[in-house]
Amino acid sequence: MSQPVLRRTVLALALAAAATGAAAQQKAAAKPAAAWPTKPLRIVVGFPGGSTPDLVARTIAEPLSKALGQPVIVDNKVGAGGNIAGDFVAKATDDHTIGIMVNGNMTIAKLLNPKLQFDPLKDIAPISLIGTAPLILAVPANAPGNSTQEFLLAARNGGTKWSYGSVGVGSVGHLGMELLKTKTNIDPVHIPYPGNPQVITAMIGGQIQMSLLPPALAAAQIRAGKLKAIGVTSANRSPLVPEYPSLDEGGIRGFQLEIWSAAGAPQSMPKPIVAKLSALISEIARSPEVRAKLFQQGWQVAGTSSEGLANRIKQDTALLGGVIAMRGIKAE
Repeated sequence: MSQPVLRRTVLALALAAAATGAAAQQKAAAKPAAAWPTKPLRIVVGFPGGSTPDLVARTIAEPLSKALGQPVIVDNKVGAGGNIAGDFVAKATDDHTIGIMVNGNMTIAKLLNPKLQFDPLKDIAPISLIGTAPLILAVPANAPGNSTQEFLLAARNGGTKWSYGSVGVGSVGHLGMELLKTKTNIDPVHIPYPGNPQVITAMIGGQIQMSLLPPALAAAQIRAGKLKAIGVTSANRSPLVPEYPSLDEGGIRGFQLEIWSAAGAPQSMPKPIVAKLSALISEIARSPEVRAKLFQQGWQVAGTSSEGLANRIKQDTALLGGVIAMRGIKAE
């Protein structure tokens, strides 16, 4: 056999082997999703039963179980602002564990605490952004001012004698208020609380003067006359609470901030499985029945792809990370 013919033969065999290998890899990659799940799926939540992330997890658990043909178990691993659960999900290796998480657990957790045992940007694979919601700048019912600007004037005069509450250092409510301080020249002191119910109680009792609260919690107290809404942190009025103006409408231009809930998986989970979960969870979230339940819980349904959630993580990491750097915030 001549050298040119030999070279062509070897090349042809190499190409055939490569094609066979590629086909085998594609088959192997596709196999986990086709054969999966082989046991119950666990949804880990870093907050207690009855909390907003817990309700989201339990709302999608039943329809997800029907779609997968396996039980779906919600497992609450409470502590460290949801980061205990985030660490558990990041280190899971059984391909049957995911998490329902909030902004901080999937964005700035490591920026706040470099000693954290997991890095959400490296160790958590995005599945789907499930729902979003603005926050309401809520104040006591007897707070001064009948407009955003009138209240801000009183807050500037109050200086550091005034205070605001949040559910902890690095929470979206905390970082949002620090961002608001830079935009409005107010300077209330931060007081962290175990949860939003305690924040609300302190505000009604006059111990603190303001807080950024989820609309589902704040609206009930505002409608009962116990609190007052200064504005909502969406770009425009929110469908969740359309009766309240946005802060942008009140003169704080460009102030936009949302909380969100999302599904994430260990980075080690095979991509075909992540893609399967992304398609199922986004479809379930957008279904009329689940959409209505999530709306009642205070969420505008997003139901994005993995890529959609990845883009949101990138945006919020830049926004909230910028606040952390600018204000020198560190986890306590």
